[in-house]
Amino acid sequence: MGAWNEGHREDPKPCREQDRGLFEITGRDGRARLGRLHTSHGILETPALLPVINPNIRTIEPREMWDRYGIGALITNSYIIWKHEELKEKATKDGVHALLNFPGMVMTDSGTFQSYIYGDVEVGVEEIVNFQRSIGVDVATMLDVFSRPDMTYDQVDACVMETLQRAEVSVNAAGNTMLNGPIQGGLFRALRSKSAQGMADYDFAIHPIGGIVPVMEQHRYKDYAKIMLATLPYLPSQRPVHMFGCGHPMLFPMSIALGADLFDSAAYALFARDGRLLTPWGTERIESMVDWPMLMPCVASMTPGQVKEMSKEDRTELLARYNLEITLNELNRCKQAIRDGTLWRLVERRSHQHPALREAFLWLSTRPQQAMMKLKMLDDLILNDRDAGRERGAEAGAFEEGWNWLVNAQETPRKGGEPWGGEDTFVRPQIVAARRQLLDHWKPSNIQGRGDDSVLIMHGSPGPWRERLSDIMVRLTHHAPGLEVLILTPVGLIPYSLEDLNPFAHIDGPDWLWRRRPNLPWIRRELTRLGLSERKIVTVDMLGDGIQGRCMTALHNAGVLDGDDDKTASENPIDKERREDAKLKVYRRLVSDKLSVLLNVDHQAAIELLREATFVVNRQGRVKNAITPKGEHIASPRLGDGGLSLTDAGAVALHSLRILNPPAGFETTVPDSTLGAGPAWVVVDDDAEPFVRQGRNVFHGFVVAVDPWIRPAQTCLIVNERGDLIGHGLANSTADEFQGFKKGIAVKTRGGIAQ
Repeated sequence: MGAWNEGHREDPKPCREQDRGLFEITGRDGRARLGRLHTSHGILETPALLPVINPNIRTIEPREMWDRYGIGALITNSYIIWKHEELKEKATKDGVHALLNFPGMVMTDSGTFQSYIYGDVEVGVEEIVNFQRSIGVDVATMLDVFSRPDMTYDQVDACVMETLQRAEVSVNAAGNTMLNGPIQGGLFRALRSKSAQGMADYDFAIHPIGGIVPVMEQHRYKDYAKIMLATLPYLPSQRPVHMFGCGHPMLFPMSIALGADLFDSAAYALFARDGRLLTPWGTERIESMVDWPMLMPCVASMTPGQVKEMSKEDRTELLARYNLEITLNELNRCKQAIRDGTLWRLVERRSHQHPALREAFLWLSTRPQQAMMKLKMLDDLILNDRDAGRERGAEAGAFEEGWNWLVNAQETPRKGGEPWGGEDTFVRPQIVAARRQLLDHWKPSNIQGRGDDSVLIMHGSPGPWRERLSDIMVRLTHHAPGLEVLILTPVGLIPYSLEDLNPFAHIDGPDWLWRRRPNLPWIRRELTRLGLSERKIVTVDMLGDGIQGRCMTALHNAGVLDGDDDKTASENPIDKERREDAKLKVYRRLVSDKLSVLLNVDHQAAIELLREATFVVNRQGRVKNAITPKGEHIASPRLGDGGLSLTDAGAVALHSLRILNPPAGFETTVPDSTLGAGPAWVVVDDDAEPFVRQGRNVFHGFVVAVDPWIRPAQTCLIVNERGDLIGHGLANSTADEFQGFKKGIAVKTRGGIAQ
């Protein structure tokens, strides 16, 4: 095929010495993250693919991978280099980068996989780490003990314990070299968690998830997903996660959505030798191919037939390029989806392209509903099979914890529409997070008066609902002040006060999705979750003209409005003074409920804060600003996502409502007592204070404590170590990430508070 002309891309510059080994997040979509890993041979952008290079067989030259494909890191096998005297001599003399002719980051494996394939390796635990360090690798790997899927619980437990026993000596041998700490545990979730927690105690730079190659080879993708959820929540968040041996693009979306950062692939070359092509939906064979399943640059000028006529060597090289380009293409698609906040939708789409992948997705999407049920059944479990019994005993609780770990990292509300994807839509983590936030924080008004025993549920039409319902809400507030008005959306009920909140108000789907008849048993369950279980239900279809008359008639027929004045309430105008008073009450509820739901402000405290407030409203009836009696602008509802933006004065007001003591560290368990405690606090050290007061972002490394209920993209208050308010902004991390990260933006500051 001809040699590649070198020199098309500059060699990387080493990172700053103080940053070497650090990892930072630059973008995220839930647990999926864009990051930067700092090494002596450049800064690696993640998620990243590390092509596997066999020093003896180079299907594509490493330098070409750097120059043509922009690949920033490779992985090669130190055991192979150590065993071959010629390779060992050159690597020892000139370094592994010179041996491979690759300027970027080089990671090496230790020989563990060779032990799985061929039996025991001949090198010692300390010896192999010392050798990797001596040849100048950027990231070395300790010699762990591979656990196969066919092993028993006790056999796998022995592998986990032996790996843990080797950890300390391996870390000590690595010195300043970044070291991989692989996680084993086979198919046993309890052992995966045990391995992760044990390895987390040592100073590893990266955590590969080991022992997954046979799982993938057997298309056991549900087990693959189980392994990830049993492992990643227990690993330090500041260390990248590497799916050891995973290089098939079909698995990238799900893996990245569950928190994976690094992948390695020998498949691009191995499959090419067998005439197989990688695709995002599986593997295709070229032998019966007339057209390319996906047209890649390397084959743009030729047909499969022409490729089949090539010599085996040339065909293998070309197909290896094709596989590599397909793999990089899917990885880039995932990265852009993270930026767009649409990665889970990509996971949904990809799940329909392979039955085993669909099985894995359905396990993920059905387990949240089943987990608690299984927990209740455990007392009756008879452990006839000790291995299976152990696993079933840990299954429900482990999944629930892993699923919560995933959901609690979601950003909500978020901008943009939420396309309907059938039943899968209900279990998108961002939808689950939004529903939890609503159900946990919203409270009924508890106003005593007409209608306080009923709820009015509007249905049948997509938003914007303000245009249809704003005048009705003024009339209902006047005539039935105790009535709760809810809107039925495809993903649940929401109060009218949150009528523009994402994702509820931004579901993009066919008309029939909104016109479905209300399912009363389901609505009753929703009302129970909202604290309205005892109320009488009145439903009104919003579709068509005359909605105001239909509302009043329905409420009259239900006995909510029963006086003579109420019979003609839809026709008789309310006098100006009462109408303005009712409008003010509607506006106050619009802002106070958002303070409670989105900023964790106590329901009654939010009402008191706005008791005498006035509001700036546009011509469409949308509240733009909330103003205190002192003339201070404290908050503004956002148009794009229905969220609430806090001002400096608003931050001061919410800071003054704090009752709890300031956080003392990085606790991640959220006590029930924090409900209604206000926005989370981020405590920074004295060095950061003057910069925050100037409106500068907060960086990891300067944070000394956070409240455990902090979430990405949610408003937080920034305080000094004495608890004084110095700024406010949007958190960029979860509590566990605040604890671990030492580099990157921790809070995007939106306002500094001058002294």
